Amino acid sequence: QVPPCWIRPLEVGQSHVLDEVTVTLLDSNHCPGSVMFLFEGTFGTILYTGDFRYTSSMQGEPLLRGRHIDRLYLDNTHCHPQRALPSRQLATRQAARLIRAHPHHHVVIGVYTLGKEALLVDLALEFSTWVVVSPWRLEQMRLLELPDVFTAEEGAGWIRAVDVAEICWDSLVTWNALHPTIAILPTGRPVKVTHPNIHPIPYSDHSSFSELCEFVKWLKPCSIIPIVKSDMCQVYFQEYLSSAPQVLPDFKVPKPLPEPVQQHSQRRGQDPMSLWRRVARRSVPRGVVFESPEKCTEKPEAFTGAEVAQQHHCEPGLCSKEGCTSHRDEEKEKEELSGEQPGAAIAVSQAPVSSEHFPKGFAEQYLLTPLNVLKHRSSQTFNELVEDFFRRGE
Repeated sequence: QVPPCWIRPLEVGQSHVLDEVTVTLLDSNHCPGSVMFLFEGTFGTILYTGDFRYTSSMQGEPLLRGRHIDRLYLDNTHCHPQRALPSRQLATRQAARLIRAHPHHHVVIGVYTLGKEALLVDLALEFSTWVVVSPWRLEQMRLLELPDVFTAEEGAGWIRAVDVAEICWDSLVTWNALHPTIAILPTGRPVKVTHPNIHPIPYSDHSSFSELCEFVKWLKPCSIIPIVKSDMCQVYFQEYLSSAPQVLPDFKVPKPLPEPVQQHSQRRGQDPMSLWRRVARRSVPRGVVFESPEKCTEKPEAFTGAEVAQQHHCEPGLCSKEGCTSHRDEEKEKEELSGEQPGAAIAVSQAPVSSEHFPKGFAEQYLLTPLNVLKHRSSQTFNELVEDFFRRGE
């Protein structure tokens, strides 16, 4: 349900230069279409894995081999010594052995919207049977250009893929009343089995702990930031980190504002957080600005009834959509900045920001600083940071 105007296709394996930042997409070996992002710029080199499953073949990637990585944002879903997982090939063989042990049973496999497609294909080829899926999932499999082993015809095959939420006690009772049935749950997470015919299989699209260690040991980044924030796992990788200095600048707190400026803000009755909201609504960038979506002003169907903020930089001569509200007069814009209307939806503008409105170096010092570092700063220091940023933006 993302409007097409926000989608910017980027080729995997090719480097793209966007706003003085080079970004390269690399296959992450997760679900279809999943990628890792390699960012390069004056801030250094950052690799963001997203959800990924490491394999030794990644060491053959030319863009990663011998590359100095300043920061590694790591998928730490299974980052614990006790979370040992077999490879997906071994897990597939385990599922096949389970099916052979129940030769007269139908097999139901619980899957999510994306992921585990390779498991379904391998089992279909192993047992020479169709995999029965819903019509919408069948269309999805065809869009992914997977082998022709899927069908929406009920009864055409004795292996069926359903949503993982359907694997429960009531479903197993219903299925077994019609025909002996076993259910397979391919997951690397611990699950609670509610029926004796439900069989978890350690098949995961996330890296195991040993794979994470091998990946970090090979990549040798300067620092690691876990993506799953509730599980800080850096301690497991300290011995594998590079001793080379990081290119990313250290966080530096700007000098306190002169007293008259602070008093001026207080006289206007503006607290630092209100200033921050005002700056954010003006046009603080959120990541790399690819392009101005000036030609897409219609609201998504899923958000009918909600106010969708328009872009402030749409060129009247280029906008061809009827009802475009991007060209607001200055008075209306001032009214929006002066206060929040009850019930109104708020959206942060992603318009390109010129250097005169965005002090150079601030993004490197603040936006790239991990949240756990900011949390350790005092509230007074943070307020001074916001005040200084707003003053420079004026």
